[in-house]
Amino acid sequence: MAFAGKYQLESHENFVPFMKAIGLPDDLVEKGKDVKSVSEIEQNGDNFKVTVTTGTKVLVNSFTIGQEGEVETLTGEKVKTVVRLEDGKLKVSLKGIESVTELADPDTIVNTMTLGEITYKRISKRI
Repeated sequence: MAFAGKYQLESHENFVPFMKAIGLPDDLVEKGKDVKSVSEIEQNGDNFKVTVTTGTKVLVNSFTIGQEGEVETLTGEKVKTVVRLEDGKLKVSLKGIESVTELADPDTIVNTMTLGEITYKRISKRI
């Protein structure tokens, strides 16, 4: 399944409680809740490069499925982890956060991040 493409955030659920739970400052939470981010995914076999642009902030993570690598979290922290591909879904654990990214259909990516009882869901459409 090919994830490659450019996607714009269409909708999200539980942004504010999730961002507060991971320790993002209130001013950044307020600024970020209405910003539409764009995710660009480059895929070459098991090698991925994901660039997420939210306003002026650009987050770039490169990884290879099944190999330990370093990724940057939403709070800017660098964490060593292994991204897995299971049932066509990209799965990764980052400091207690379980992240699952899947193609709901050829033009829609759904990313779900869970921290304890809080689940933050992002739906992005191909542009």
